[in-house]
Amino acid sequence: MSWEVELAWLLGSMFAGMIMGTLTGLIPGFHVNNVALILLALSPALLDLGIPLSSVAALIVSCGTVHTFLNYIPSALIGAPDGDTALSLLPGHRMLIAGHAAKGVAYSARGSQLGLLLSLPLIVVARIVFGPEMGLYQEMRDALPWILLVISILLLVTETTRLTWPQWMRTLSGGRLGEDSRFAGFLAATGFFFLAGMYGWAVFALPARSPVGMPNASLLLPSLAGLFGIANLIDIYSTTSELPPQKDDWELPPAGPLVVPCFWSAVAGGCMGVLPGMTAAQATVLVMGGRNVVAKVQGKEGYGMDFESGMIPVLTHEEILERARREAAGEEIEDPHSEQDLEIIAILSAVNTAVTVMVLGFLYIIGRSRSGATLALKMMYPIDKWSANEPSADFVRLLAVCIASGLVAVPLMFKVGKGILKLHELIPLQTMVLSVIIFVTVLVYLSTGWIGIGVLIVGVVMGLMPPRMGIRRSHGMGIILVPIMIYTFAQKFDAFGFI
Repeated sequence: MSWEVELAWLLGSMFAGMIMGTLTGLIPGFHVNNVALILLALSPALLDLGIPLSSVAALIVSCGTVHTFLNYIPSALIGAPDGDTALSLLPGHRMLIAGHAAKGVAYSARGSQLGLLLSLPLIVVARIVFGPEMGLYQEMRDALPWILLVISILLLVTETTRLTWPQWMRTLSGGRLGEDSRFAGFLAATGFFFLAGMYGWAVFALPARSPVGMPNASLLLPSLAGLFGIANLIDIYSTTSELPPQKDDWELPPAGPLVVPCFWSAVAGGCMGVLPGMTAAQATVLVMGGRNVVAKVQGKEGYGMDFESGMIPVLTHEEILERARREAAGEEIEDPHSEQDLEIIAILSAVNTAVTVMVLGFLYIIGRSRSGATLALKMMYPIDKWSANEPSADFVRLLAVCIASGLVAVPLMFKVGKGILKLHELIPLQTMVLSVIIFVTVLVYLSTGWIGIGVLIVGVVMGLMPPRMGIRRSHGMGIILVPIMIYTFAQKFDAFGFI
């Protein structure tokens, strides 16, 4: 095949992947992993049609990259996040009800863009650390259960919610246990983390089968849709009835102030990309916790870690319109959440995109897949590992597709965001939210049947708990972390096969 034909296939597959990535980013529950595994199943037929597997691989990479840009939009503008963007729902929704949804989209686009570009030098660092030079991957695998345990503890001890002890405990303690106790908040967060973990342990043990024969049936979809999706949508439906006019502020924010937090987001994304079970949600919490520690060392006041706890602000129809009228008249309305929300949105987007770039790098550095997309790539054709000084041509080609797709995704994100906001003008918010709930429920049934519906209902009930307790929603990611810790500790210490 001549280079002109190969380039044409590469460009065609990249643009096709961008279209698919836009769809997977906008449709709740429709993930890149589903597209990748479907393409893996169709790869023999595609090869018979004369489509090279390298083009199919480029399509998967392009789809995955654009997905990380676009998936902020359904989270913040519709209220239907996936597990990776669950934390952005409250900050993004606060920007929406304040009339600044466009600025939230712009910060998300800048964050993803910086996460993409700042991940590139980290791939070289990862190659040195985990490649033949230092070869630390095996040592990391041996310590994996302890690493996951330490990260889980860090996620829990950074919970700053202060709760009141029950009356009977205050009586028994002689008043030592009182109100406004951070330790009580820590225990509540720990209890919910393990409750979500036991829920995940039970979910992963259940069989899943699609009643219509959809491939890759997994109960992870209904469990995450319940914990982070429909539970949030119910809160939005019950607290927000109408949106104010949105300011047309689509200008990308300056990159300078965001470079440092987005760099550390890329570092955290790289760490999450090599550790199984870790997601952008945990990386975001760790990055914000680190920034709080630095702020306190410098004598400044940290942002606090309650950026995704608490109920969505309850604004009546009159309050929303009054706020919009005052801002339209040029009055400056102080919003204590605004600066923090915008930085959280940028950080989460940077982590989300960095994870995608880094898992591609780790596939070629250590030969291990850390996502459904890279698993499909690994099963599709032999991976030429980066063992020499120079990376393989295949890796360079896919990395170029990743970068090009990410750069094009920014204006694409603005186009789609404007379209969604026009939908908000035509369709009442509560009607849109109810439609998304129905859509996700139908998708769960089609992919996992009645078992999936049962798992979804339990997940919704559990997902409604954190905001009412005042703890962070990210503790729900115990659904993945706890089963993986049980499995890895069992492999390490259960010599007699008790587990």
